[in-house]
Amino acid sequence: MSDLFQELKHKITSADKKIVFPESLDERILEAVSKLSKEGLLTPVLIGEESAIQEKANSLSYDISGCTIIAPNHYPAFEEMVESFVERRKGKATPEQAREVLKNENYFGTMLVYQNEADGLVSGAVHSTSDTVRPALQIIKTKPGVKKTSGVFIMVRNEEKYVFGDCAINIAPDANDLAEIAVETAGTAKLFNIDPRVAMLSFSTKGSAKSEETERVIDALQIAKETNPDLVIDGEFQFDAAFVPSVAAKKAPDSVIKGDANVFIFPSLEAGNIGYKIAQRLGGFEAVGPILQGLNSPVNDLSRGCSADDVYKLAIITAAQALES
Repeated sequence: MSDLFQELKHKITSADKKIVFPESLDERILEAVSKLSKEGLLTPVLIGEESAIQEKANSLSYDISGCTIIAPNHYPAFEEMVESFVERRKGKATPEQAREVLKNENYFGTMLVYQNEADGLVSGAVHSTSDTVRPALQIIKTKPGVKKTSGVFIMVRNEEKYVFGDCAINIAPDANDLAEIAVETAGTAKLFNIDPRVAMLSFSTKGSAKSEETERVIDALQIAKETNPDLVIDGEFQFDAAFVPSVAAKKAPDSVIKGDANVFIFPSLEAGNIGYKIAQRLGGFEAVGPILQGLNSPVNDLSRGCSADDVYKLAIITAAQALES
């Protein structure tokens, strides 16, 4: 395992964070939580009927004795959760509707996080992204001053670590969105011991082309600078001008970024998604994520094609995020 995760494991070991896994009958989840609890990294909270979960774990020879299992139908504080949900939804759900909604394991698990009965949630091995993210946006919501959640990838290759955002959530961010993504992504970088040097990416470097798209990136840069004057950030950059010192010297000689950026903010979701996959498939980088940022408490979304190792790693990241919440 890379140094990235060794650092995070060391950070969370003594914190005993509780991370919810709503998809408790999935083989990959059971393998991951067995390993996480055995190593003492965190306490997994599995949602579902104990007998069914235990039977599935036994059939796979996974030891889940270190996990907490909670069945919504037998949860003693269910009515208090219903009241809390109705209050949080501010008239958008009746008690009857809440009782029905909270039978859903993602909503139930998210409410455990909201009520501080758990510290974070990992889902998506079985459910879609919207099934994971929607409860988080409705219940946990974004932090004060943050309007939208966004999704980033930590790109790891040997000793190299970079952060790419937004590669998962916002299709066509405006200037304010891009500025917010840049600031939040810089914060996420620090979680992974990356001293953020942020590049706002485009198809233009410092006015080499002008269009509505490049102006949006320039506006985002100014907003980010005004709201966070200590942040090392610049743009607009083509990728080579942000990453290659010799190109930076020619294209942006006066920039604070000298071809040494380590946080890259893409101008759109399509650019970000394509960019991280090219780095992953052609560049040999491990893409860790997507890691959701901007929420009051951490909720992270797995790919339905994930492995048990992906679950294990994202749970470690979620516990580390919880330390910062």
